Order: sequence, then structure tokens, then C-alpha cells
Amino acid sequence: MALVNWDPFAELDALRNQVDNWPSVIASSQPSMQLAPVTDIFTEDDKQLLVEVHLPNFTEKEVSIDVHEKTLEIKAEHFEKEEAKKKRNYLVRESSQSFYRRIALPKQADEDNIKAHFSDGVLKVTVPFKELPKPKKIAISAGKKEK
Repeated sequence: MALVNWDPFAELDALRNQVDNWPSVIASSQPSMQLAPVTDIFTEDDKQLLVEVHLPNFTEKEVSIDVHEKTLEIKAEHFEKEEAKKKRNYLVRESSQSFYRRIALPKQADEDNIKAHFSDGVLKVTVPFKELPKPKKIAISAGKKEK
């Protein structure tokens, strides 16, 4: 039986080569990376929740908002339609965009009075808060225990 020299760093070198070549693999399979639209969720004066979503390539008709079981769902889909006159042999066509965001609403959210406004590619959703019932105060008696 022959002795084999063992290099403890050989596997690490192979892994490093794979990692070094990874950007070229990504670049060849995905020509342009799309980032998710900017979404800001914040409160003002603890009276309402505000959601702002920047959707620059969408129109108002391409955006839908639903509320279901204390969850706000925002969806947007954009499809670029190709005219019949233009006949092209696409190898890659990135003509559709979609956005989906699901936001859990707090207990005090007033689902019946949510308002949304879309202008200049920015969707603003206002979720007002309703007042929650105050905790009930329980009186404490002193002395002998009553039956």
C-alpha cells in the first residue's frame, strides 16, 4: 500500500475557486438583477399605521389591496404587451413584473376604514387604529374571606 500525501487545505482551495467563479455564473444566467420595491411601514402619533410602497413602473389599475384576517396584502402585476405587428424572436424577454407584500396588522387596526392613495408611482395605505377596550379594574377586598 502506497502512502498518499494529504493536503488539509486542498478542499478549501477548491471551495474558494468555486466561490470566485460564482459571480460569472450569476451574470450569465441573470442579465439584470431586480430589486424589490422600497416599502416603508411606520406609525404616526400611535393613531395610525402607514404603509408606503414605491412602485414606479406600475399603474393604479395594476395594484390591488386586500385585508383578510388582520393581514394587509398588496399585490401588483405589470405585463408589457407586444403588438401583433412586431414579430421578434426573443431569446430572453423580461417584460413582466410583480410585487407581493403581506403585512400583519396590529389588534387595534380598524380594517373597515383603511384608505389607499396611488400617485406618482407611490402607493400610500393608511390603517387607522381604533381604541381598544380598557382593562377592567378588579376591586380587592380586605378582611375575612366571604363565602
